[in-house]
Amino acid sequence: MSDVQVQLNATHTVKTCKPALGHSFAAGTIDGVGAFNFTQGSVEGDPFWDNIRDQLLGEPSNETKACHEPKPILFSTGEMTWPHPWHPDIVDVQIATIGSLAIVAVPGELTTMSGRRLREAVKSAQRYEAASTIYGPHTLSAYIQLYRGLARAIAMVIKIFYMPYAWICTWIKNKSNDMIRNGESGYRHYLMNTSSLPQNTEQDLPSGPEPPLFNITSLTLVPAVTPDRAPENKTFGDVLQEVNVQYQVGEVAKVTFVGANPRNSAENMTEHNFLTVERYASVPGSWQVVQNDASWDTRLYWTKGSSGQSNVMIEWHIPSSTEPGIYRIRYFGHYRRLLKQYYPFEGTSAAFEITNV
Repeated sequence: MSDVQVQLNATHTVKTCKPALGHSFAAGTIDGVGAFNFTQGSVEGDPFWDNIRDQLLGEPSNETKACHEPKPILFSTGEMTWPHPWHPDIVDVQIATIGSLAIVAVPGELTTMSGRRLREAVKSAQRYEAASTIYGPHTLSAYIQLYRGLARAIAMVIKIFYMPYAWICTWIKNKSNDMIRNGESGYRHYLMNTSSLPQNTEQDLPSGPEPPLFNITSLTLVPAVTPDRAPENKTFGDVLQEVNVQYQVGEVAKVTFVGANPRNSAENMTEHNFLTVERYASVPGSWQVVQNDASWDTRLYWTKGSSGQSNVMIEWHIPSSTEPGIYRIRYFGHYRRLLKQYYPFEGTSAAFEITNV
C-alpha cells in the first residue's frame, strides 16, 4: 500500500507514500484532545518537537516529506523498523459477496466523507483525520482504484454466470454448438470451462505480496512464563473436582484439572484445542467430539496459584439441542520446565449422562 501507482486521469499518475503521521495526529480530535501544544490544522512542523523526534527516532527522509505534502510529518512510521515495522506496508483489500450483497472490507478507518469522496479541503486543512492518513494524500484514490478492480472482477463473474440462459444463447450462439444442443446444463458447463469469457475475473487478479509474520518468538514486553509445578502426588491433567454423574439439558457440567499456564500452548498447539466435549457412540464404539473451545457453550477458566501451581476449570453449558447419552470433557495443555522445555499433557473427566428430563 506504500507504493501504489494511481491513475488520476489520462495524463497524470501519482503514488501512495510510506506511512507517516502528521503533527495534527498528536492533537487528537475535538472530543478526544491530545497533549502538550499540538493543535489541529497544523501545516508546518514545530521546531521543538521536530528536534526531539530527530534525536530519538531520526529525521524523515526528503522523499517521504515531499510525498506527504502538505502534511508536516511528526512520526515517519514507514521508515521505523525496530523492533518491528511501526506501520504495515501490506494490507488486505477485500470485497465479500453474499448473494447480491457486496461488503467492502477496508483495512483502515475512513472519515464519513472519505467513504463517499475526498474533498481537497480535507487534506489541505490538515486536521486530525488528514494527519492520520498514513499512506499520503492519494490514499483514498488508491483504495478506490484497488476496490474498483475487485468490484469489476466480481461483477463480471456474477453478471455472466447468472445471465438468463435464453439471453446468453444469442450472445454466444456461434461459439459453442454443443452448448446450445445440451441446453442449460451445457451452458453452465461452457461458462465454467470456456476460455472465451471476458478476462479480469477474480481468478485473474494477482494475490499480492504476503504480509510478514510476527510470531511468538518476536520481541515482547510480556513477562516470561514461569515454570509450572503440579501439587504433591498429582500430575498435570489430574482431576481435582469431578463432574456429576448425571445432568439435564440446560444445566452446567463442571470439572477442575491440575493445569498449566495456557501461554505455554501458544506456539505448541495452534492447530488444536484446549478442550473438547465428547459423546460416546456405541457404533462404532468410540468417543466423538461434539464441541470444543470455539463453541459458545464451553468455558475455560485458568486460576494461577503459588509456586507455579495452577488449576483449570472447564464448564459446559449444556444446550437444549443436546442429544441424551454418555459424555465426557477433555483438557489439553503444555507444562514448562526450567530450561524452557514444553511437554504436552491431557486430562479426562469421568463419563456422565445427559437426560432430557
